[in-house]
Amino acid sequence: MVANKSNTFSLSCDSKISAAEEKGSKRAEQSRYARVLWGGLLGLVLGLFGCRSAPTHDPEFASVRPITASDAPPTNGAVYQAGHELFLFEDVRARRPGDMLTIVLVEKTDASKKAETLIDKSNETSIANPTLFGSPMQFSVPNFFPLASTTNNSLETGLSSSTDFEGTGQTTQSNSLSGEISVTVAEVLANGNLIVRGEKLLTLNQGHEHIRFSGIVRPADIGSDNSVLSTKVADAKIVYAGEGAVADANGMGWLSRFFISILFPF
Repeated sequence: MVANKSNTFSLSCDSKISAAEEKGSKRAEQSRYARVLWGGLLGLVLGLFGCRSAPTHDPEFASVRPITASDAPPTNGAVYQAGHELFLFEDVRARRPGDMLTIVLVEKTDASKKAETLIDKSNETSIANPTLFGSPMQFSVPNFFPLASTTNNSLETGLSSSTDFEGTGQTTQSNSLSGEISVTVAEVLANGNLIVRGEKLLTLNQGHEHIRFSGIVRPADIGSDNSVLSTKVADAKIVYAGEGAVADANGMGWLSRFFISILFPF
């Protein structure tokens, strides 16, 4: 009898120990999952509101390097040898791929539009009670008709309507951009015009700004100082934007954008 009691006590102890170990393992697993979840949320918050990376270059506005000409075979015995030219009166204006050109930004646009509409329409119709055999018509109608009186009625009818509408709208827009940006010649077209492109990246305090420019320049519009006004550039594409603390403060939050979007039905 004593041996049986000891065996029973040992089995109960073992079961309690195994149950405690199982609870401990579950708690450890839950704690590990909680750490992973909080770590992921912290990383997401830091990614959204943490340090910002420096602005990157756009390949569409990347600068172009000059084409390296292959050396001509030397010609011994001549006074002038190929590959050793000296240009004493060369024009400094851009004309080859890779040459630099200064774009003077003088963009300014003003636009305004105003519309006003006023509509007023009125209509009135009157029908007199007809006379039959020298006497005006008069009759009674059943009580279920929606009339003020159902006895001694006539065919006299009157109808009038009026419609009024008034609407006004006005919009005004003004933009101005001034400055300078240096670009490079990307390609020379068959007619001699130059396709230019370039960008400028700025990092100021807690924000980044970039200016990107591309277009087609006519060589005759290039000044003696190797510059051209942006208003004389054809097919011009000018991008001036920024990101950072100032841009975020100037932008509208996602919840505010939802209330003015087409997704908001009211």
